[in-house]
Amino acid sequence: MPSRSLLTTLPGTNCAPSLWPPPGLGPCQSLLSKSQSSQVSAEAEPSIWMRQRWGEQPLKEEDFTSVVTQPHEGFEMTTMAGPVFAHFRRFLGLEEKDYQNSLSSSHCFLQFISNSKSKANFFLTNDKRFFLKTQDKWEVQFLLSKLALYINHLHEYPHSLLVKFMGIHSIKVAREKKKYFIIMQSIFYPDNRITERFDIKGCRVSRWTEPLPEDSHIIMVLKDLNFEGRTISLGSQRNWFIKQMELDTTFLRNLNVLDYSLLVAFQKLHLDEKQPRKNVLSRIAKSVQGAWGEASSVPYMVSDRQSRYVRKSTISSLRRSKAYNLAAHNCRLLPDVPNALHTLDGPEHRYFIGIIDFFTIYNLRKRIEFLWKSILHPGGSFSTVHPTRYASRLCQWVEAHTV
Repeated sequence: MPSRSLLTTLPGTNCAPSLWPPPGLGPCQSLLSKSQSSQVSAEAEPSIWMRQRWGEQPLKEEDFTSVVTQPHEGFEMTTMAGPVFAHFRRFLGLEEKDYQNSLSSSHCFLQFISNSKSKANFFLTNDKRFFLKTQDKWEVQFLLSKLALYINHLHEYPHSLLVKFMGIHSIKVAREKKKYFIIMQSIFYPDNRITERFDIKGCRVSRWTEPLPEDSHIIMVLKDLNFEGRTISLGSQRNWFIKQMELDTTFLRNLNVLDYSLLVAFQKLHLDEKQPRKNVLSRIAKSVQGAWGEASSVPYMVSDRQSRYVRKSTISSLRRSKAYNLAAHNCRLLPDVPNALHTLDGPEHRYFIGIIDFFTIYNLRKRIEFLWKSILHPGGSFSTVHPTRYASRLCQWVEAHTV
């Protein structure tokens, strides 16, 4: 998910520039044909995950270490932990055919240019639902090493604000260096009515972006200092938001990571969107789908005690049993909108909110960087701090800027 300034394609074209697709795939060819994307999502043994209905086929340890390489004309693609991500997509309620159609669309990927310090490339599927981001090999290895913990956290807290990873792959074109990339859901989806976007780290040093003219074709993601004078008005959902931020940042603190960002986007609500919703039952069903049934039917991912209690993802089963405490898992009543897990409605605005970029480990290099920045910015608030301090500071920012 790009978290900085984003360059849209020029009017009249939707093809990404030369960085993607890689040489050998053609100037305007999709990442995968539909048959190829089906193979990637199903892994080398499609019969395994095809049978993997909830409660029938739990994830196994070898699913997390699975690596499958598929040769194609001019390139080869490798899929890592494919069964895990197939499971996770189903857990999120994402139809496999919809996922495949997004990746294998006849339209080109949209490329974004970021002013981030990293050299990562960002590509958006043409329907704007998913991002592809190139990653260093060590970042991919880190994510794979923490994947079971990540999946477990999302099962424990199904309405988490952490960005949702859809897959990890690498692609090797003849005579080119292998490129690693991850696929993730776009937090800013759908984006057609978004008016402002912010990347928040909870600090002040180097956290200003010069705004662009309103008629610019560049979509600018602003930073902490640009947010001054604004608030996130959530009303009754404020307490839920603060609690989920505490849960998610505690998880990231335990991973010993820092420098992640809280993305926030504003969208003005239309008058009809402010009216009380009549489809309460469907919203309840949508909200408890992951938390009640599917989230806890995977023994490898949950405690034995919990898996004994949770069986069916239906409202009737929810009424019959008090075993699964939705409040304990910080579940909320989700809005009946696309991308509901990252959407919060306030009295006047709809907010798209999520946490991204949690790959930076607080190692010796970062400790030295902290000492150096402490000398350069005495008393200043900068991003390179201990993970415990980073997490608490971001939560303090949320409390101070929400009503």
